[in-house]
Amino acid sequence: MDAEIGSDRRIVRHRAHRPRAQQPSAACEGRRVIVVGGGIAGLSAATGLAERGVEVQLIEREPHLGGRVGGWTEQLGGEEIAMSRGFHAFFRQYYNLRRLLQRADPGLEKLTALDDYPLIDSSGRLDSFRGLPRHPPWNAVAFALRSPTFRARDLLRLDPRAAAPLGDVSVPGIYHSLDHVDAESFLRSINFPPAARHLAFEVFSRSFFAPPSQMSAAELAAMFHIYFLGSSEGILFDVPDAGFDRSLWTPLQKYLTARGADFRMGTAVQRIDRVGGDRAFRVHDDAGRTEEADGVVLAADVPGLRAVVDASPELHAPRWTESVRSLRAAPPFFVQRLWLDRPVAPHRAAFLGTAGRAPLDNISVLDRYDRDAQDWSARHGGSIVELHAYALPEDHRTDRLRQELLSRLHEIYPETAQAGLIAERFLVREDCPLFGLGDFARRPGVDTPHPGLVLAGDGIRIDLPVALMERAATTGWQAANRLLGGWGLPGHDLFSVPTAGRSAALRWLSARAKEGTR
Repeated sequence: MDAEIGSDRRIVRHRAHRPRAQQPSAACEGRRVIVVGGGIAGLSAATGLAERGVEVQLIEREPHLGGRVGGWTEQLGGEEIAMSRGFHAFFRQYYNLRRLLQRADPGLEKLTALDDYPLIDSSGRLDSFRGLPRHPPWNAVAFALRSPTFRARDLLRLDPRAAAPLGDVSVPGIYHSLDHVDAESFLRSINFPPAARHLAFEVFSRSFFAPPSQMSAAELAAMFHIYFLGSSEGILFDVPDAGFDRSLWTPLQKYLTARGADFRMGTAVQRIDRVGGDRAFRVHDDAGRTEEADGVVLAADVPGLRAVVDASPELHAPRWTESVRSLRAAPPFFVQRLWLDRPVAPHRAAFLGTAGRAPLDNISVLDRYDRDAQDWSARHGGSIVELHAYALPEDHRTDRLRQELLSRLHEIYPETAQAGLIAERFLVREDCPLFGLGDFARRPGVDTPHPGLVLAGDGIRIDLPVALMERAATTGWQAANRLLGGWGLPGHDLFSVPTAGRSAALRWLSARAKEGTR
């Protein structure tokens, strides 16, 4: 396995289409694709196509790239500050995303490692990922046994039959067996201690922007496979060392521009028509322009994808259109960034997950790892702190949320109660996909009924063990592969953690437990 992909010797390579007689210069001559959406999925698709000589035009609604991992600058007291939609963790298992970033940063030098990812509950009990074994199943066992919420005798109380799916996760098999069960009920059936369930699993499930009661147990089991029992990369992660635009997307845009890609920013696609003649599609934007192309990659977020398909009657196909319309957005989330006039205590972690401290889900201290924040901190002697609240109720009030989150910060980091607030920025968004009960079977995949039209994004189905940003990147590469294969061009290999349980012992135990339920 390529050394730069990852450290796990059992990474799976999913080989792309390779035509017998490769004539890329002739096959791609004049081929033109419009990529709708400049997030991770759209950028992955654009990269896969541009590298094979296809003419790419990327149309993005926002004035910046990156989608939900986008970055931009604002003015604060006469200074330019970096802004984003909040903290994102780049796990080592995100092979296809990391391969995308390597196009502009071969050594991934713009990513910096965080040495821990502590979790704290309402009683102040703290879990840590520092120093855990990297190889499964010992990573999960060690995490459980050293957790203050999980005792050795709790292992004996677990229901092995209920827990069996965790030992042998396969995709899409896990969805066939668990997608109709919610994550909260599934964990309760295993008999996890309530405190451990809330501290560990709830923190992870809420990273999908939904409470466990609304999240598919299959998605939770797949996540457990990706981060624990299916991978030896470990649970720690990297983060960009500066603003997302400066460290990630501006370099990638330059890389793609050098390969002929064109970017149209601040433009929303409204409708797509199917046409005859030399080109297959006509794309209409909100500036009144129309562009024709041989192929289209729809890599918009859930609301954007639904809006474009609804406004494009020539794309409608009975089952497929309903599949797109069935996509749901997760409940809204809130991000609050604070510029404080004094630093937080030096021992505070760069990132802290919280449980049982509603509405707060995590705290990040940007000047622990972000050069832009560090520069500001050096000039002003303070800290930049970010607070996240996921899965908000429909009747949430912004003013109340701001005060409640600030109170939680003061409760967990008491020194911040004495700090003055130099500035504050906050945002509320509701555009993340919901992975609810039964959604997997209804979810549209990369392919569509229309040759030349493909979908990509973290809400799009792909039968590989990937999630979140890695699902966005993987579907983007796959969308490019589908178009390239149709034109006789070679695609790009994809990579993942093992597609089934990697431990023979756990697979055996899982099989025995399943037999006992028959």
